[in-house]
Amino acid sequence: MPVLRPPGQTTRRGHIQDPASQRLTWSKPPLNVLVIRKIRDETLLEPFKELCRFLVEEKHLMVYVEKKVVDDGSLMTDDSFSAIRNQLCTFREGYDDISDCIDLIICLGGDGTLLYASSLFQGSVPPVMAFHLGSLGFLAPFKFESFKTEVDKVFEGNAAIILRSRLKVKVVKGMFQRNEQLFSTQENGIAPHNHINNEAGKITLQLQVLNEVVVDRGPSSYLSDVDLYLDGRLITSVQGDGVIVSTPTGSTAYAGAAGASMIHPNVPAIMVTPICPHSLSFRPIVVPAGVELMITLSPDARNTAWVSFDGRKRQEIQHGDSIKITTSCFPVPSICCHDLVYDWFDSLAQCLHWNIRKKQTRLTDASDSSETDN
Repeated sequence: MPVLRPPGQTTRRGHIQDPASQRLTWSKPPLNVLVIRKIRDETLLEPFKELCRFLVEEKHLMVYVEKKVVDDGSLMTDDSFSAIRNQLCTFREGYDDISDCIDLIICLGGDGTLLYASSLFQGSVPPVMAFHLGSLGFLAPFKFESFKTEVDKVFEGNAAIILRSRLKVKVVKGMFQRNEQLFSTQENGIAPHNHINNEAGKITLQLQVLNEVVVDRGPSSYLSDVDLYLDGRLITSVQGDGVIVSTPTGSTAYAGAAGASMIHPNVPAIMVTPICPHSLSFRPIVVPAGVELMITLSPDARNTAWVSFDGRKRQEIQHGDSIKITTSCFPVPSICCHDLVYDWFDSLAQCLHWNIRKKQTRLTDASDSSETDN
């Protein structure tokens, strides 16, 4: 099992813990590894087979993969991989719970693989090691060319860790939807995944979100009109295409495209970013991580709104519904390739080309100046 080792210096009043001192050590050697592979990408077949062969034959580990990955036609017809394939443990999202048996997660692909891995663990998340084999790879600092060396380093322990905060989200449906929701629940005989009945009898969806919660106007041509509350107090109404509530990790995703500042993942904060607001003065804001935000439709809203969570589970929000958001106590421990500062700035430069500009040339003639000679 992994242990996040704090710094040697004891924390006291007035002392700020150095995030770079956060390290990963193992109380016992990892035994079970979850491999997440980007699907519908044939270029990842060979890296996937190489990694699985290395983990099974050389490291003697139990490897878990999704059933749909193992059932890939190219893998099924590869006789040289059949011995390894038969030793893989498979699971199906929404049916099999593997959250208590995984020691390490290895992602092959882009940022979407890490987001998907996060969604599989609605409680505590094992350390995640992400290899850049996708289109962007902002959250994937490792290069696959040296995967054996990098994996060995992680297994030896003392790896740098960045704790990426997540959002705890609760969607509470209005009472007028209750009968319809319960009917569909009873028809199947089981309660839908992640749905519970609260004390008031309303249907509540609970999720852990790594990047952002997006509330938008959906297919309607009207402005989205939603109210934003902070700790129970109405802060403002958002009139525009919508609003993004994101983690610092999500500040370089949709929120960054909508004009928000980019925040280092170690900063404890929640970002609120409007999407095309119909107001020249509505700027993105940053609020403390401990607050609870709530979003509802404004009473005068002309249409419903739609909400999505890390781009998934999109659903309609109607009058009487509410979305409650706060910082989760279950972050995603993301393993760093170098350290949490270098990796982040390297991703800004390599993936987003942050502050790339042709350098200004120096003055070569001493007589050159901003003043012109008369």
